[in-house]
Amino acid sequence: MPTVDKSAPISWTVGDAKITRIAELEVHWPFSILLPGADELIDNYDWLRPDFVTDDGRMRLSMHALVIESAGMRIMVDTCVGNDKSRPGAPPFEQLSTPFLADLEAAGFTPDSIDVVVCTHLHVDHVGWNTRLVDGEWVPTFPNARYVFVQSEYDYWRTEPQDYGPVFEDSVQPVMDAGLADLVAPDHRINEEVWLESTPGHTPGHVSVIIESAGETATITGDMTHHPGAVPVVRSVVTLGARSDIGMTRSANEDAFCALAGPDAPAGADALLAVADGMAEEMEALVLYGMAAGNAGEVTGQVELYLWDA
Repeated sequence: MPTVDKSAPISWTVGDAKITRIAELEVHWPFSILLPGADELIDNYDWLRPDFVTDDGRMRLSMHALVIESAGMRIMVDTCVGNDKSRPGAPPFEQLSTPFLADLEAAGFTPDSIDVVVCTHLHVDHVGWNTRLVDGEWVPTFPNARYVFVQSEYDYWRTEPQDYGPVFEDSVQPVMDAGLADLVAPDHRINEEVWLESTPGHTPGHVSVIIESAGETATITGDMTHHPGAVPVVRSVVTLGARSDIGMTRSANEDAFCALAGPDAPAGADALLAVADGMAEEMEALVLYGMAAGNAGEVTGQVELYLWDA
């Protein structure tokens, strides 16, 4: 599966907050890998091309970090694949050597300026730059940050066999050993504008991130929804594309969506439910998909999904 040139940094404003995406790499994969059934439906959704789908019908997927600037804090959400990592079970990620840190600094973010690192879950492509190799040792990349891991997610992967390689050992445990990690509840609040929402299914402790500032809302889905190609899949009741390493099927993801739609739905659930269904009734939200290349999307009450005007 080919690796292609990654997108340049893209930024969005959400009220008084700002979100910047720093891409590590971009790949073009068949929909069958993450969204079985979507390849039969995507031609009915013109807005997917060219930002999210290639001319030959492959997903444009990005491994990227998102840096939120909010209330004087710099919050990084997910940390890509990382360099020098042994990933025999994931050949596209094996022993990478990318200029991610240089690109991060070029965008104005030095590693020591990051205040918080949030991992939506602990899969191989979301934790890699938690650490870097220095003199043969894995050390935290962001020395002044508190790393936020959801307790249930951490507890699961601490004992679960690693299919891709020693992901936990090289990208999570060194952060714990350095005393930089906080194990939190899935509704943890980072500050008055940024908090977590529980969206289990892809993994047991998966969370998404909500940003609300000055009357505007954004949702960072993580891998609750990898790609906007999930919109036609969800609508067509095809197997939802969270091909989890823990064997969870569509029902687990439906549970997450149903919880968001229920009477006890948490704050911010309207934005997440809009991601799942591709529409919303009386709201607007900037949607940043877990692995989508191209631009972000805007969910509105009038249409399914627009490209965000960056």
